Amino acid sequence: MKTEAKDTKPYHHGNLRESLLAAARRLLETEGHSNLSLRKCAQAAGVSATAPQNHFANKEALLTALAAQGYAELETYMKRGVKETADHGARRQAALLGYVAFAQELPALYELMFARDRVSSSDPDLLRHVGACFVILADLSKDFGRYHGDAAKVEAKQQMFVWSLVHGYAQLLTADRFKKDTMQGMNIFDIIPDLGT
Repeated sequence: MKTEAKDTKPYHHGNLRESLLAAARRLLETEGHSNLSLRKCAQAAGVSATAPQNHFANKEALLTALAAQGYAELETYMKRGVKETADHGARRQAALLGYVAFAQELPALYELMFARDRVSSSDPDLLRHVGACFVILADLSKDFGRYHGDAAKVEAKQQMFVWSLVHGYAQLLTADRFKKDTMQGMNIFDIIPDLGT
């Protein structure tokens, strides 16, 4: 009588959650978020197929944890190379260039972070990191000088404009849409120079 082959891989090793996330990041870059699975991550991490269930209830939970990592790293990119005591213009420039650099260097993670219906939008860890990025966005949008009227609405319009601009620019750049010779070699400040001031 035949018996089913048992999974002989270890149940866990070291910090399993971090090992699974590291494996997921590698797979994300090569296969994209649609083809990612807990089973593939377990295999890549060298653990049993059931081991991830102790840390991630399902694929959405895994993708949410990856997206939270992404926002934490985006925050770092947006603060890179500038001191907290730097003037507003320097902070704005660092944040916008950092946002674009993040999208260029980590395109699969960037895509996941904004993918619809892939992550749990109520996850506390994700919300914390998204909030930290939004604080930077709110800061770099201040005193943009394009809108008039009710202060709260002006502030909201400034934030929406700057976020739409940098996100749209980053999306088009990573999709290699700026193909004309005259568009080559430019950065976001070549398009709207006074964003850097």
